Amino acid sequence: MNVLISGSTGLVGKKLTTAFTAAGHSVTALGRPDFSDIRGLLIPKVESSDVVIHLAGAPIVARWSEQYKKEIIASRTGTTAALVDAILAARVKPSMFISTSAVGIYPDGQTFTEKDRQYDPGFLGKVCQAWEDEAFKAAEVINVAVFRLGIVLSKDGGALPKILLPFRLGLGGKIASGKQGFSWIHINDLINAYRFVVEKKLSGVFNLTSPGITDNAGFTASLSRVLRRPALLPVPAFVLGIIYGEGATALTSGQKVLPERLLEAGFEFRYPQLGEALKELAG
Repeated sequence: MNVLISGSTGLVGKKLTTAFTAAGHSVTALGRPDFSDIRGLLIPKVESSDVVIHLAGAPIVARWSEQYKKEIIASRTGTTAALVDAILAARVKPSMFISTSAVGIYPDGQTFTEKDRQYDPGFLGKVCQAWEDEAFKAAEVINVAVFRLGIVLSKDGGALPKILLPFRLGLGGKIASGKQGFSWIHINDLINAYRFVVEKKLSGVFNLTSPGITDNAGFTASLSRVLRRPALLPVPAFVLGIIYGEGATALTSGQKVLPERLLEAGFEFRYPQLGEALKELAG
């Protein structure tokens, strides 16, 4: 099987490349030049692939100027639209397209599964909806799965290494009220979920989050216990507002999300509870 991956240099892309290669599959990376030459580069790569996995997107945790908000949208919907156009135009089509989304599509406060249709009315919610709408345009010709990712926990990148240092120095603490949902997934479970969906040829929306629901305060308390360090220095919302402006929303809000469809399909999480995951990653 030939797997085509955009965003292959990121944390998830690197791990997926290693996992699929180790399983005996070939992996081809997509880069910016491919998206700037759809007919010359992108379509030929799509035609030679069995599965297309789309991961690319500009970082969310940043200061959101109006220009940067446009980049956040374009880096997701624009590249997804290009891939869908390439799939539709390809003479030989891949069997599956997996596109990324995020749990930020859901509002804060309640607990949601894939069956819920209540979406966040803010900027991130609208970005995710537009992102997913573009991906599902390929569903008329091939199998499409959309993965709504939670916070990916890994010692090799992402949020966790940035959080660990202040916690180990005794400078950790909850963010803002700490009541915002914290939907997370261990990197190993994330990679296994990709392989599971590909092997089972599943389609539709999947929440890629652990079933162990918590909030930011719960995450803070768990990490404090694992590291045996105090976590007494909360980060006030107004400080994040000074640093990130409107972009602070990505840190001061959150979601509580369950992976109902993965569980119903028979996927087994190796790290269903936060304490177990943090012991493996940071203990």
